[in-house]
Amino acid sequence: MSDSSVRYAVFEGLVFNQEGQLAEVVRVGGEPFYVILDADFRRHVEAEAVDRQVLSWLHRQVMSNRELVTKGTLSLLGHDDLFTKAMIDASLEDLEGQAEQLMRQGIPVEARQWLGMLGLRIIVDVHGEVVEIDAPAAGPDEDL
Repeated sequence: MSDSSVRYAVFEGLVFNQEGQLAEVVRVGGEPFYVILDADFRRHVEAEAVDRQVLSWLHRQVMSNRELVTKGTLSLLGHDDLFTKAMIDASLEDLEGQAEQLMRQGIPVEARQWLGMLGLRIIVDVHGEVVEIDAPAAGPDEDL
């Protein structure tokens, strides 16, 4: 699937209904949908709608902690120079472009499994609205 118009369910394996049941991912007409169980009914919600809500939340988290993210990244890279900091700052400025790339390429299975093991859980209602994001080391998500 190398077509640039192909979309993925970015957070496959991390989306749950409010009862804690994992949302299956199916394709309808080539587009990914999360299947949200509602008693005996299987509600199909466009994955893109859910994923964009989560990516927007992540963007707000990163930008509100920008200085900490930059310092942590510099530390992980083992570089603390002006050029590396400028590169990280430029990457943070282009988070929306990177989100679009994620929508086209998805997140590797291993990375999603790792996020799940760290405790990332995205809770949606039967209409696909994100009602809660349980994330490692995240504060309350009152502004979803």
